[in-house]
Amino acid sequence: MRGAALIFKLSIQPRRIEGNNFQQHSTDRTASTSAMPELPPPININPPLINSANPWASDYEDLERLYLCPSTGAVTTRTATLDGFKHDDAIHRYAFFDPSCHQISESTNPTHQEASRAPSQTASLNTLGYSPHALIHYLKWIEKLQATYSNSHPAKPFIISVTGTPGDIMSCYSCIAEVLPEMVSAGQVYMEINLSCPNIPNKPPPAYSKVALVEYLKGLRIWMNDPNQSDLPRLPFGIKTPPYTHSSEYHELMSALEEQGDQVSFITCTNTLGSCLVLSSEGNPVLPGNGIGGMAGAALHPLALGNVATIRRMLDERPSLKHITVVGIGGVEDDKGYKRMRAAGAGVIGVGTALGVKGVRVFKEIEEGLKGEW
Repeated sequence: MRGAALIFKLSIQPRRIEGNNFQQHSTDRTASTSAMPELPPPININPPLINSANPWASDYEDLERLYLCPSTGAVTTRTATLDGFKHDDAIHRYAFFDPSCHQISESTNPTHQEASRAPSQTASLNTLGYSPHALIHYLKWIEKLQATYSNSHPAKPFIISVTGTPGDIMSCYSCIAEVLPEMVSAGQVYMEINLSCPNIPNKPPPAYSKVALVEYLKGLRIWMNDPNQSDLPRLPFGIKTPPYTHSSEYHELMSALEEQGDQVSFITCTNTLGSCLVLSSEGNPVLPGNGIGGMAGAALHPLALGNVATIRRMLDERPSLKHITVVGIGGVEDDKGYKRMRAAGAGVIGVGTALGVKGVRVFKEIEEGLKGEW
């Protein structure tokens, strides 16, 4: 089979679209950017409850637990790159804390069994980067999960979170579509382009810049219109945005989407809030180095709600963008948080920090609290 053969090939050397080749390709095919006027394929997630791309979706065992949880409608992988992120355990850590009094977890990188002993610690701070596992590992794991459980469990979509240069993203698109063609064709695989991580040194999140966003979106449009890619199944994709705090940031996003984003199927908002610090009772940083990291969980919830509501309203004001689904993430830990996200305009709701605190049982608790009223 084509997909199985390509797994072995890509595990050695993934096919890439290099930066210079991307620029030449973009120049040669600029005229084709106006093609593909039809709406992109939608995402279909039922129930509309998922995990976010986070450290508790890093390896096969994590994905298996999420896949087997009957209360999740899809499984999101931790954000991957083509080669894997160079993780340094001495630097890349996370901690939980109580946002009302700043009481912190007993250790960094606590398991959810440890974290669940301090249920008031509903916020998190991390200095993590992306997954140490390369994209191809996630594709192998997804194939294995489908093969293992296809006869005993209903099929469940996967949202494969990826990041990199514009050329890398085109390579990711090709890799996913070629390795998992049947699942892509069946609407069981989506690609989330993470353009919003605050913890990568000297690399500001591209989703704050219209110019950067357009480069990614235009590159993908050209790539999908290339006759050489015509045999690939259409892969629905979305972008993951950072927390916006000023009207100009929303307008940068909308301007980029109006110019090149009508083929976007979903927007995931929001990622962690950078430049945050939690100190111990002695006044020392909780996390390594200067302790500055990305904040998530309960402390982020009001800002996440504002982002979801604003982006949903601005999408609805633009006929060419009304089809885009908003995936709301940030501080959802129970059925009340889920309902708030739905009220703000999210079509799908994601859980991050609460997954780290409670484990997959958080999804069952949310479902039970909703009493069938998704």
